[in-house]
Amino acid sequence: MRAWPAPDLPTLPVSAPPVRVHDSSTGGLVETRPQGPARLYVCGITPYDATHMGHAATFVAFDLLNRAWRNAGHEVVYVQNITDVDDPLFERAEKVGIDWRELAARETELLRQDLAALRIVPPEHFPGAEESLDLIVALIGRLQDAGAIYAVDDDLYFSVSADPAFGQESGWSREQMLAVFADRGGDPDRAGKKDPLDCLVWRAERRGEPALDSLLGRGRPGWHVECTAMALDLLGEGFDVQGGGTDLVFPHHEMCASEAQVLTGTPYARAYVHAGMVAYDGAKMSKSKGNLVFVSALRHSDVDPMAIRLTLLRHHYRSDWEWTDDQLWSAADQLATWRQAVAVGAGSPSGPVVEAVLEALATDLDAPSAVAAVDAWAAATLGTGGLADTGDPDAGSVMRALVDAALGIAL
Repeated sequence: MRAWPAPDLPTLPVSAPPVRVHDSSTGGLVETRPQGPARLYVCGITPYDATHMGHAATFVAFDLLNRAWRNAGHEVVYVQNITDVDDPLFERAEKVGIDWRELAARETELLRQDLAALRIVPPEHFPGAEESLDLIVALIGRLQDAGAIYAVDDDLYFSVSADPAFGQESGWSREQMLAVFADRGGDPDRAGKKDPLDCLVWRAERRGEPALDSLLGRGRPGWHVECTAMALDLLGEGFDVQGGGTDLVFPHHEMCASEAQVLTGTPYARAYVHAGMVAYDGAKMSKSKGNLVFVSALRHSDVDPMAIRLTLLRHHYRSDWEWTDDQLWSAADQLATWRQAVAVGAGSPSGPVVEAVLEALATDLDAPSAVAAVDAWAAATLGTGGLADTGDPDAGSVMRALVDAALGIAL
């Protein structure tokens, strides 16, 4: 599947520090140490409601990581999937009376347009679950050979007991897992399962439901095994960062990690990094609540996509926060100030700001601190009307390149 056009990335005159991120599995900061290209897998959308601010916040967060690695001198292999074989997609397509493939194609194209407008660096690989079906079925076969799969009627389940490290990615207790499993796509009460937490890897065809032809017969794969297969195929074992929202900590990332670890005997990823949730009208954005703010709706209302991105950057990626229109208009004013400051040309010395911005982003992607450093520079520059004689004559061009390369904001 094709991704979206890449933005031009300025080259900075200095190298950024090594990147540290918060690892959910350990609960602390870890320094990423890529061996060869940095390898990043970010779980993408189920394409039936693209692209709301919760999606955008997650993808902007991992775009910061991508850029921080590149500014530190690393090549990056970035994989972002599309979950185009999944129950929520099928349910939405049936509800609105549209073919599920048509709905997926429409929403995926909208996602491409939105992420390009937000200047998110596209992934090297942008696989969909349907096009990866052979890989997924082959991985299920390997899990069967490892003794980690069993049948319930005609369906196949992964046995979490096959992985001695099950639970280490999330750090959750069994009670915590059981409390949310059913609400997050699990079926803990299904008769015939060996463990309520075992997850579906293959759902045999049911009358009236979408099904695909495969070596396992007609049916469709489970959600978790789709990502496991795509990640292992495109990145290999022990890749640097598994990313997504905090709602994926369990069961999705836990199950992906366990399935992979049964096959490889090694950790699935070196770090698990999770972005916080964005709320609106007092609740987490979700289609079921109808409280979504869409990137496309704002773009089509002539809102500058850079103001949207800056609104997101003003919140640390791990924080939970609530979107308001006031924040967007404030970010638009802030963006205008930055553009005015770089247009001056000469200005307050840029060297310390470059160092502060790169250090902030290398320290768990601290975009708010980076934004504050640019704010201080802009205020100093505009407060003196430019410093052509006593300041930095190249400050405007340096800051324009910095803000683009590090924060993804085109000034």
